[in-house]
Amino acid sequence: MKKIYLGLGTNLGDKKQNLMQAIEKLSLALGNAISVSPFIETEAWGFSSQNSFLNCVVEFSTAMEPHELLKTTEQIEIHLGRTNKSTSNGYSDRIIDIDILLYADDIIESPTLSIPHPLMHKRLFVLEPMAQIAPQVIHPIYGKTIKQLLDDLIESNCATEA
Repeated sequence: MKKIYLGLGTNLGDKKQNLMQAIEKLSLALGNAISVSPFIETEAWGFSSQNSFLNCVVEFSTAMEPHELLKTTEQIEIHLGRTNKSTSNGYSDRIIDIDILLYADDIIESPTLSIPHPLMHKRLFVLEPMAQIAPQVIHPIYGKTIKQLLDDLIESNCATEA
């Protein structure tokens, strides 16, 4: 069994219900969640939207292989009403987004899957909730804890705003 962390986000419809349904569907596919972060509300990242996001991070333990996990998360997104994935053309509003953040301490780089998530260290909406449930987990590429990555990001954001 591998410990995994998934990032969930939504900015359309009943956002709390969207996250709850996604967690329920993931739990049916993977087994009960080990921990779920508090939900946090954030502004859109990478694009402009009138709709704020509701985000969380969920920890599971799974025997699923990474590409099978990706297929499962994509099927859940479609089942919950997601019609388009983000592309190189950019991001857009979405009813649900499920990102694989970490898969144990594995590093995977394929045409369809990058683990750890290549942008997680740049996203407060990932690091803040993850730091609430897994502050001591170490990022397998950067060798820093989630809490350290969060502190670094907050510090760099403060420096750019000064």
